[in-house]
Amino acid sequence: MTTPALAQSEPVGDYVEVNGMQMYYEKSGSGDPLIVLHGAYMNIPAMGSIIGRLAETHTVYALETQGHGRTNDIDRPITYPNMAGDVAAFMDAVGIEKADVFGYSMGAATGLRLALDHPEKVDQLIAASVSYDMEGAQPDFLAMIPTMVPEMFIGTPMEDAWKQFAPDPEAFRPFVERMIALEHEPLAWGDEVKDLKVPVLIIAGDADMMTLEHLVDMFRLLGGGHAGDMGNPLAASRLAILPATSHTAVIDQTDLLMGFISPFLKGETPKGMF
Repeated sequence: MTTPALAQSEPVGDYVEVNGMQMYYEKSGSGDPLIVLHGAYMNIPAMGSIIGRLAETHTVYALETQGHGRTNDIDRPITYPNMAGDVAAFMDAVGIEKADVFGYSMGAATGLRLALDHPEKVDQLIAASVSYDMEGAQPDFLAMIPTMVPEMFIGTPMEDAWKQFAPDPEAFRPFVERMIALEHEPLAWGDEVKDLKVPVLIIAGDADMMTLEHLVDMFRLLGGGHAGDMGNPLAASRLAILPATSHTAVIDQTDLLMGFISPFLKGETPKGMF
C-alpha cells in the first residue's frame, strides 16, 4: 500500500552552498520535483499551506533566497538574473535535472527569469503575481518606487520578522538597500517571453500590483487568448484571475490556487462542446 505524501514526515531542512551563500531549503513530499520560490521579504513559513498541498503530489524543494529567511546575505546585488542563477546552481548542487517551479511575486519573476535563462531546467512554471515589464505595474506602485528608503522598513514589524531567522540579525539595512535597488532594476522581458516554450500558468489577483492589461498581454505573448472552440488547440500556457484579491491576498487562498495548479501540472483541461 502506498503511503500518501500528506502522511509522511515533516519537511526536512538543510543547507547547500550556492554562489558563496549557505542557501537554506526544505524538502517534503514525494513524486516529481517542484521548486517553490517565495516573495520579497518572505521566507518558507510565510508561504503558508501551499507548500504542504503541493507536497501531496510532488517532491517539493522550498528555497530561501539571498538574504531571506535562514539564507545569509552576501555583498552582491539582489537581481532577478542573480537569483535565477542561484536556483539553477541549487538544482545542480542537489542533483535536480529538471523541475516544475512555483513562484510568488519576487519568486514568480525569479522563476520566469530561470525559465528564460535555463529553459532546459524548467518543466512547467506557475507564476503567481508576476510582471515581465515594469511598465505593466500599477501606476500608484510605480509612483511609490522613487520614494522608497530603508527607513520605511527599519524598526517595523517587518524587520522583527526578518530577524527571527536571519543569520546576522544586525544586517537588515544593507539587505533592505539591496531590495530597494531591485525595484530600480531594468525589467523588460517581452521579446524573451514571446519566444519562451516553457508552459506558464499565470495567476494574479484582480487588484494585484500589475494591471490586468499587462497580465493579458503576457498571456498573449505566451500564445494564449484565442477562441478555443474554433478548431485551434488551446495554448500550453494559462491565465487565472482571482476575484476580490489584492497582491498580498493571493498566496493564502490555497484551495483556489490548487484548483488552478493541479490540472495545469497534470495537463488536464475542461471539456468543451467541440
